[in-house]
Amino acid sequence: MGVISDVKILNAQVMHHRLKPKQNKFLYSVYYLSLPFISLDIRGGNWLLGFNRPSLFSFYAKDHGERGTVLKDWVLGLLAEARIENADMNAIRLITMPRILGYVFNPVSFWIVPDDAGNIIAVICEVNNTFGERHIYICTQADGNVILPSDVLVAKKIFHVSPFLQREGEYKFRFSYKENFFAAFIDYMDDQSEAMLLTSVSGKMRDASAKNLLGSFFRYPFMTLKVISLIHWQALVIFLKGIKYVPKPLQSSQKHSFIKTHS
Repeated sequence: MGVISDVKILNAQVMHHRLKPKQNKFLYSVYYLSLPFISLDIRGGNWLLGFNRPSLFSFYAKDHGERGTVLKDWVLGLLAEARIENADMNAIRLITMPRILGYVFNPVSFWIVPDDAGNIIAVICEVNNTFGERHIYICTQADGNVILPSDVLVAKKIFHVSPFLQREGEYKFRFSYKENFFAAFIDYMDDQSEAMLLTSVSGKMRDASAKNLLGSFFRYPFMTLKVISLIHWQALVIFLKGIKYVPKPLQSSQKHSFIKTHS
């Protein structure tokens, strides 16, 4: 498969658990692609999986990063700003939902940045809301060391995602990454430091062979439409439970956050 030979499929469970003022919990199965950093600006692939070209599954660099900027330059610029100097550039991976039949909505994508030993030293989280806005959280250790599964990285919430949560408080991030496994836990704490929302994405990876790609497609033929539909369905469920709607504020001029604290 040429340029796409290093792609993997992440079969994942997504969990959302709202704790208050009323509980609402749901789980659903999705899949992501784990893509090699070195291939993302290339145009290639085939009818099944294409890079920057139409295919059944496709990845477009323009769906990520900053408009008008080459994707590789954007990532390297963020790492330079975060003073990450020991990254293995050839081993960086992007875990993201692909376009399926041309459509995608990615609530969050993860750029996994390892060092030469394969340990995570940074995770870039691209968060999108349904209003067409995006915010970037660059997660690193305060001392630049490896991010362990037990480490908690804390970020101030400055981006409006859910219309039923205030833009205040903080997020707590945790990550676990191995060759064939990935998990991200993002918990939202309100301005009183009480847990409001627990979320996670976790699952095992397998090679993106033609058989596995087609199997994923026929198991979830319109998976990206499923994602956006479930977001709106759960919003309706929350609304019917009487949880207060929060109008969208103007997006902050700060489009990315560097997270260098941990507890």
